[in-house]
Amino acid sequence: MMDLHRLRLLREVHGRGTVHGAARALGYSPSAISQQLAVLEREAGTPLLERIGRNVRLTAAGEVLVRHATTLLDGVEAAEAELAAVAAGRVAGVVRIGAFQSAFIRVVAPAIRSLAAAHPDIRVEAAELEVEQAAPALRLQQLDVMVGDEYDGQPRAVHTDLRRERLLREHIRVVLPEDHPAAAAERVPVANLADLAWAACQPGTGHREMHVRVCRELGGFEPDLRYSSDDFLILLELVRTTGAGALLPDLVLGQGAPGVAVRLPAEGDVGRVVFLLTRRTRTPAVAAVADALKTAANRAVPDLWE
Repeated sequence: MMDLHRLRLLREVHGRGTVHGAARALGYSPSAISQQLAVLEREAGTPLLERIGRNVRLTAAGEVLVRHATTLLDGVEAAEAELAAVAAGRVAGVVRIGAFQSAFIRVVAPAIRSLAAAHPDIRVEAAELEVEQAAPALRLQQLDVMVGDEYDGQPRAVHTDLRRERLLREHIRVVLPEDHPAAAAERVPVANLADLAWAACQPGTGHREMHVRVCRELGGFEPDLRYSSDDFLILLELVRTTGAGALLPDLVLGQGAPGVAVRLPAEGDVGRVVFLLTRRTRTPAVAAVADALKTAANRAVPDLWE
């Protein structure tokens, strides 16, 4: 009989692409993982991995085993959660959430508070993670729930093995210093902001890509991206203190932004969808957490688009 722990290691190596990547994620040494996979190959009676340069990929037999391993591991997870619920007489278990910063503050934290009252036997563990980190972790059962974002015109990868639900849609707004001449209007022409210094997230992020695209498509200019941070609160402070401009979503601005002017772009609406990802099979505890996140999202931004 094949060992579930070794099956999990195989799936992790497949997901990470390298033995070293799996070792870092799991806290093992690469040699320990290689030894366990060698045992698994002997149990299977056939090679499961083949090396391609510095990476590894599954053989046909390895693909079959990983597919069945996912089903088996999901079943074990569901059984453990149901046993915990039966033992407690109510919904119970550990649920791990990954979310980006503004959703963590405005959606995840309120949901955790409500869960503590409604389901005290659910232990919620939450971490700030971007979609690029969280989606693989969800598939590899290192997370149970992920809250991600998707800017207009920048679709995220479609994961057919995961369940996606929309939590909310928010505006992207132009944030300017209070005394900027353009701040007098309710809607600000982006085309009039070509001379402004801008604050945006780091290169390679969805926010940075959105920022450049909006300035090019709506404003007709290449933005002077002078300040960079993946912390939206830092970007807001940069507008307040340096006179820069920024394009920020409602979740960042929903609790008020003193010292700055918040306006919609005149050339057209720009938005972002915040969504929930879970594995297809949900335990009762994960379902309860998902419901709490939906409720918190409905309260987070009052003027959502339909």
